[in-house]
Amino acid sequence: MSDFTIAGRVARVFVARVSGTLVSARVARATVLFGGFEGDKHAGWTRRADARVPWYRRGTIIRNERQVSIVSSEELAQIALALGVAEVRAEWLGANLELSGVPGLTMLAPRTRLVFASGAVLTVEGENMPCRGPGRAIQQALGIRGIETRFPKAALHLRGIVATVELPGEIAEGDAVTLAT
Repeated sequence: MSDFTIAGRVARVFVARVSGTLVSARVARATVLFGGFEGDKHAGWTRRADARVPWYRRGTIIRNERQVSIVSSEELAQIALALGVAEVRAEWLGANLELSGVPGLTMLAPRTRLVFASGAVLTVEGENMPCRGPGRAIQQALGIRGIETRFPKAALHLRGIVATVELPGEIAEGDAVTLAT
């Protein structure tokens, strides 16, 4: 690891428990296991291949590099501005964590480590490319037509990141997070 670190804060914590919806639910804290956030529908060592990995036949069991979804408070505000809406909430994007004070979160380099106050460590796998699903959730929440199709462009390089768990622990709202490259 380099000596360069950035410190931020955990603004909000979420767990997605309900199948059939992208939306996650806010919790005060989450237990982080090697497979992801305890009780989250995206947790696990493996997942089924989908449109994000076209080099595999859909449904093929692959390693889950999308155990945790992380967004930035500042980038959510930029997306809202681009869409012309008052707000875009992290839970509408199915996020597990909303961080604040981390400049350029979405563009963090793969293998960057996010170290939390409890000692839990998440490793950045890459940018979470925007698609129409979160746009549909925002559109439904706000009751404004046209957001579903505009979201991917508005959220490009602002949608957040996906990560895997390197070291289990607990993550709570208000916790400090340090990024180490």
